[in-house]
Amino acid sequence: MDRLVLWNIDLTLLDVGRVSRDSFADAFRRVTGRPMAALPQLAGRTDTEIFFEALYLNDVPTGQDDVADSELLSRYCWELEAAFVLRQDELLQQGRLLAGAREAVQAAGALPGVVQTVLTGTIRPNAASKLQAFGLDRYFDLEIGGYGSDAYPRGSLLLMSRDKASKKYGTVVSEDMTVYLADTVRDVEAASVGGARCIAVATGRDSVTELRDAGADLVLADLSDTDQVIMAVDRLTKVPAGR
Repeated sequence: MDRLVLWNIDLTLLDVGRVSRDSFADAFRRVTGRPMAALPQLAGRTDTEIFFEALYLNDVPTGQDDVADSELLSRYCWELEAAFVLRQDELLQQGRLLAGAREAVQAAGALPGVVQTVLTGTIRPNAASKLQAFGLDRYFDLEIGGYGSDAYPRGSLLLMSRDKASKKYGTVVSEDMTVYLADTVRDVEAASVGGARCIAVATGRDSVTELRDAGADLVLADLSDTDQVIMAVDRLTKVPAGR
């Protein structure tokens, strides 16, 4: 392994927003006994962040201490996974793969020394389900990814993913070896915190200008130009000398 390429999933590679929203609402109702009348902003947020903000927006009290909050979150993640399992057929019926996503992932994985994983706000089981539905899971090492089931900011998840990759592959994964492809300003900020270059794609809510102003190393309209994407990944990940 000489290079680590991380991908965000939602609105970078695919769009299953309706299925996700329905699953959020179902899991929230099962855990709290109340309907989710107000849905938080989803873009760039982890499932953990979405849950606790939903509690606030819907006037649902949290636990009395960190242990109680952790138990509440665990219940929610379990229900969220169960709700997603029930909607597997809807992923392809109501979701879509974004332009150029499959080709970009395939081509990036073919670059010398590249290992690919995901850095996503989605809990791990649901992240795997999304990728499997569109036949993308084969291109990723999901063991070293960062997921929304961990109650950490995304920048910390990126650091943790680099550390997991270093241990698994027996090499020190440096900042120069790491690139993150994602679609929100918060993702760009996470790349800066977590030690990675960032290729931002304006396929989500944030514009090209907003992503560029946030500090992305490169901003693309989408992933449709495979050669452009791969040239950027190749240029932004420095293979260590002597390898």
